[in-house]
Amino acid sequence: MPELDRDAHLADFADFIRESPSSYHAAAAVADRLEAAGFERLEERDEWPSGPGRRVVVRDGAVIAWVQPAGAAATTPFRILGAHTDSPSFKLKPGASTSSEGLLQAGVEVYGGPLLNSWLDRELELAGRLVTEDGAEHLVRTGPLLRIPQLAIHLDRDVNKGLTLDRQRHLQPVWGAGSGLDVLAHLAGIAGLHAEDVAGHDVLLADTAAPARFGRDDELFAAGRMDNLSSVHAGLVALLALSDEDDARHVSVLAAFDHEELGSESRSGASGPFLEDVLARVAAGLGAEATDRRRAFADSWLLSSDAGHAVHPNYPEKHDPGNRPVLGGGPLLKLNASQRYATDGVGAALWARACRQAGVSTQPFVSNNTIPCGSTIGPLSATRLGIRTVDVGTPLLSMHSARELAHVDDLVALAAAVTAFFAPAGD
Repeated sequence: MPELDRDAHLADFADFIRESPSSYHAAAAVADRLEAAGFERLEERDEWPSGPGRRVVVRDGAVIAWVQPAGAAATTPFRILGAHTDSPSFKLKPGASTSSEGLLQAGVEVYGGPLLNSWLDRELELAGRLVTEDGAEHLVRTGPLLRIPQLAIHLDRDVNKGLTLDRQRHLQPVWGAGSGLDVLAHLAGIAGLHAEDVAGHDVLLADTAAPARFGRDDELFAAGRMDNLSSVHAGLVALLALSDEDDARHVSVLAAFDHEELGSESRSGASGPFLEDVLARVAAGLGAEATDRRRAFADSWLLSSDAGHAVHPNYPEKHDPGNRPVLGGGPLLKLNASQRYATDGVGAALWARACRQAGVSTQPFVSNNTIPCGSTIGPLSATRLGIRTVDVGTPLLSMHSARELAHVDDLVALAAAVTAFFAPAGD
């Protein structure tokens, strides 16, 4: 397997983050990159081709792409890299335009579980989609436009003893001086529309600071939305690396869902029907009946890839004493006795083979027993589809911050391991 160029990979990942300030932009960026590489863009309402090929379909802020090799049959299994396109943020409310004390403000609602304080005093943009009455969708982003200003320490002398933020009163961003201006009209103008043309919108805040490499040897990488664009990008790179001569024993799939940070219960989330719909249509094109599809699923694998926690050097007591994953130690194998992660012994062995083939290290992540862990799309997809699933991901610090921290080598290693998962040497 060819080795990834470290610097080129990180530069491309930084570009991908810049292209993807919202889940809708991320899904579009994946589709655009794949189409440029020869993938065929499909629409769900249309009839799909049944022969071998490279294809991609977008549903709102989610995207699924696959490589169907020549020789695939009704019982050919799938190898799926599952990830998500959304990140904790703030979503623009309807009737969002307000003004107070000579400043324009935008009404927003907390989306998911962001580290609220990390969003203060940053130049932010609005990004997402505007929908006109005819149902047409228009991607829009503003560039630096807003800021959530923190109260000066002179007016809150005890702030360093503990910051408490009221989600309604303290987190409404400012975006100009004066009154009477409408933030939705501003967005519509950027999209080439009139405000009255916009019948609906799904617009979120995103940090505009550029991704950056830093540290003694430029080995650290900081950016917004690495949870979970790190996994989406790894799956994209791995899918693009597949050649027509690669092993044809399975159909390789990238499934990047929306709304994971909200629990995944939507038509474009992992608890929804999107992946099952696509797999069923691909299988039907291969001539599969219901029993054939179940046979294919029984031999399939889902690699659920989502960011995880490295040990924080300032809070080491928050982590399990016997499992100490570190930045630069390789991607994580995520385990949980309560099945918050779907990894079992068989999945751990599959991941070990993929990492060995890729020539990268891996490290286990298990939560401290006193601190419940989050969950991923892994258990949700495994429950829905019955496909064997293993949870992995990039170790981060500052997860759910407006700007997260990773090690360059872990990002490259995850892409290499996913590439090996799609093109196994013979397991």
